[in-house]
Amino acid sequence: VREGPANQSYGLQVATLAGVPKTVIKKARQRLLELEASAQRHAEQQQSQLPLFNLSPEPAEPSAVETLLERIDPDDLTPRQALEQLYLLKEKLESSEP
Repeated sequence: VREGPANQSYGLQVATLAGVPKTVIKKARQRLLELEASAQRHAEQQQSQLPLFNLSPEPAEPSAVETLLERIDPDDLTPRQALEQLYLLKEKLESSEP
């Protein structure tokens, strides 16, 4: 006997030592094998599925309109320049639509 956690259950061995009938032990061993196989299949399925919410999408390239907007400083525009920029952005947006 060693100290520390066990890497498997010894319930069937203990049941055998306790005198549990062999037919019961045999059925329990078969059921244990089925459960372990099922757990293994489930673990493999979990690993093969893509983590839906863990991946971040790749950032998209900025559009022409977004690039123009980044360059505009609204505080440095006159009302006339702001209106011209607005028309330019609208034109770019309309020309980029399919």
